[in-house]
Amino acid sequence: MSKIVVYGVDESPPVRACLLTLKALELPFEYKVVDLAGGENRSPEYLKLNPLGTVPVLDDKGTVIYDSHAICSYLCDKYAKTDALYPKDLVKRAGVNQRLFFDASVIYRSVWNVAIGFWRSGHTVVEKEKVDNIHDALRQTELLLEKSYIAGDTLTIADLCCAPTVSAVAVAVDLNADRYPKITAWLARLGQLPYFEEFNNVGAKRYTDFMRSKWTKIEE
Repeated sequence: MSKIVVYGVDESPPVRACLLTLKALELPFEYKVVDLAGGENRSPEYLKLNPLGTVPVLDDKGTVIYDSHAICSYLCDKYAKTDALYPKDLVKRAGVNQRLFFDASVIYRSVWNVAIGFWRSGHTVVEKEKVDNIHDALRQTELLLEKSYIAGDTLTIADLCCAPTVSAVAVAVDLNADRYPKITAWLARLGQLPYFEEFNNVGAKRYTDFMRSKWTKIEE
């Protein structure tokens, strides 16, 4: 058994962020798929790991962490051979952290606000206000992409966390290249990473296709 164990599902953007980080760090790990539909995340065994019942969860030989941004930064601090993915320089690190917080509070929140109705009550109408919130998050993401990557000139965990979430906006909106040229180019650039297709794009498409199949109406 690998000393690092990740619990999750491929469809989850935060889970995919952790998988991408593990691949970027070239760390061996064991991946345990959690049966969310069957309520495995609410079992006593799982809740001992994560009382919130969410994915992902990282178990590193008994050290348990259950927030994707905390997991990714922990992995870099403990295992990275260089500080490229998560700089030690305080100014550069602050820039990466800002994007991590932006992912959690803006991009992910806008996507979750669309999906939550289905997961909680089977509600399948996507309100215009929520679609507008996604576009506002994308507009802000476009502004942050001043350089090749979201936190500067080089790849960091900010990219590995933000990209899976941006990939999930297709639950409700099409990512138009004319409207969001920087985002489109950024995702294409990340797509050149040897692990990005398998550990992000496949799960993202599965998730967005499933969610779109459940919508009966998108309010304009």
